Amino acid sequence: MSEQLKLTYIGGPTALLEFGGVRLLTDPTFDAAPRAYSPGPYTLRKTMSPAIDADAVEEVDAVLLSHDHHFDNLDEAGRAFLKRAGKVFTTAAGAQRLGGNAVALAPYETATVTNARGDAITITATPARHGPVNGDRGPVIGFVLSSGNSAGGDVYVSGDTVWYEGVAEVARKFPVQVAILFMGAARVAEVGPAHLTMTGEEGVEAARAFGESIIIPLHYEGWEYFSEGREVIAAAFEKAGMGNRLRWLEAGKEMAIAAG
Repeated sequence: MSEQLKLTYIGGPTALLEFGGVRLLTDPTFDAAPRAYSPGPYTLRKTMSPAIDADAVEEVDAVLLSHDHHFDNLDEAGRAFLKRAGKVFTTAAGAQRLGGNAVALAPYETATVTNARGDAITITATPARHGPVNGDRGPVIGFVLSSGNSAGGDVYVSGDTVWYEGVAEVARKFPVQVAILFMGAARVAEVGPAHLTMTGEEGVEAARAFGESIIIPLHYEGWEYFSEGREVIAAAFEKAGMGNRLRWLEAGKEMAIAAG
C-alpha cells in the first residue's frame, strides 16, 4: 500500500482512520457503559465504554456511517459528534433523517473527500445486508476508500453485514489490501435466531475472496448480543490456515499498516 493507513480503535464499530492524509471516523458510538437502549421490542445493552471520549477526538474530515437507525452504530453522543465532521456519508434514508451535513450514497456511488491541506481520497459506497434477506427494516452500506495512487491498494469497511454475494462482488471490483470486517455474529433473540453480522467462518470466506488482504475485525465486542468473540474468530482463521492475515486493534491505541 503506497498510502499508510493508521487506525485507532475507540470501541464497538467506532474507529478513527487516517488514509491518504484524510481523517475518517466509522459509526460513532461514544456513550458510556453500561447502557441499555429499547427502540422497539428488543433491548440493546452496551457493556464497554469507549476507549476515547468524543471530546478527545479531533475534528474529522468525514464520518462513514453504515446506518443511522441502530443505537449500536450511532448512539446519542455519536449523533452529537456528527456536526463536528466535514461530511457524514450514509444511506439515502439515513441522510434524509439526519439532514445537515449528511450525504446520501447508494451502493457504488462515489464521493471525494478533500481536507484543508488538499489531500483527497475517493469513497465508494458498497452493498451490505444486515442479516437474512428482508430481515432488517432499514438499509445499510459499507465503504471502499481509494487514495488515487495507482500503486496502492484500497481499504474496505464492511459496515454491519453478513457474508453474501454483495460482499463477494466488492472483492471482485476493488483491489482491497485491508478489509475491516464487522464481525461477532450478532444475534438479537427478539428479532429471530439468525446472525446479523459476520461469523468467524464468514470472515474466512471474505478473506478468501479478498485475496491476500489484511483482515481487521471490528464490532465484535462491547455489546451483549455478540455470540462470537475474539477467540472464536481467531480459531476460525487458524483452522483455515489464515491466522497470519488477522490484525487485532487495541482499544485506544493507534496501529499503522506500513506502506508496501
